[in-house]
Amino acid sequence: MRRLTGVVVVTGMLFLQPSVPSAWAQTTTTPAPSAPAEKAAPAPAPTPSEKKMPGRAAAAGRKIRATVEAIDKDKGTVTLKGPQGRTVTLNVRDKSKLDAVQVGDPVVATYVEAVAFQVKKAGTAAPGVSTKESQVSSKPGETPAGAVGREITVTTTIVGIDKKNHTVTIKGPEGNTETVKAKDPKNLDLVKVGDLVEITYTQALAIALDKGPATPSKDAPATKK
Repeated sequence: MRRLTGVVVVTGMLFLQPSVPSAWAQTTTTPAPSAPAEKAAPAPAPTPSEKKMPGRAAAAGRKIRATVEAIDKDKGTVTLKGPQGRTVTLNVRDKSKLDAVQVGDPVVATYVEAVAFQVKKAGTAAPGVSTKESQVSSKPGETPAGAVGREITVTTTIVGIDKKNHTVTIKGPEGNTETVKAKDPKNLDLVKVGDLVEITYTQALAIALDKGPATPSKDAPATKK
C-alpha cells in the first residue's frame, strides 16, 4: 500500500535529518541508596531489555494567508486563493456559517504534520494499520473557523538489523519492506529482529477568517471615562 510505504519512508527520514533531536532515547539506572551499616554493591549494568525502548517524534507547521475567492452556499463550499495565485476548494460542514463569509475576506490557514514512532517488544502489539479522523468548527455567533485532523498508525515488524551499515529493515502489514538508517548506531543494541515499530503520522489543518476588530463609526458618541 503506497500510503503505508510513504509513512515508513517519512519515518526513515527522521533518522537522517540533522534538525531532529538526537537519536533513540536511552535511560541510565542508578544504584539504590545503601543501608547505614552496609556498603552498597555496584549496580549491574542494565541489559538491553531493561533499557527504555527507542522512540522519537518530529513535527513541522506552516501558516498561510489567503483570501476567499468564491462561495457556493448550495454546495456548501468555499474557494480560497493563496498568495501565489493557487486556489483550493473546501467543504463547509455547517453551511449556515457561509452567511458570515464574503468574497475577498482574508483567511489564515495553519497546516501541521507530525511523525512519531515507538519500538515495542514482540507480543505487545500486532502488525496492522488504523486511521482516526476528527473535525471541529466554531460555535454559532463566533468568527467562522474550523479544523480537521487525520492520524494514521502503522505497526510494522523489524525483520533485519545491519549494525555494520547502521540500518534497520522493517516490514509493513502487507509485506512491503523499507530499510532506514539509524542516526545513533548504539541504539541498534536496544532492538532485535521481531520487535515492533509503531509509526504514527498526523496531519491537521485549521482555517479561520482573519478579520480584525470592527472599527467604531466616526459618528459614534465618545465613551465617557
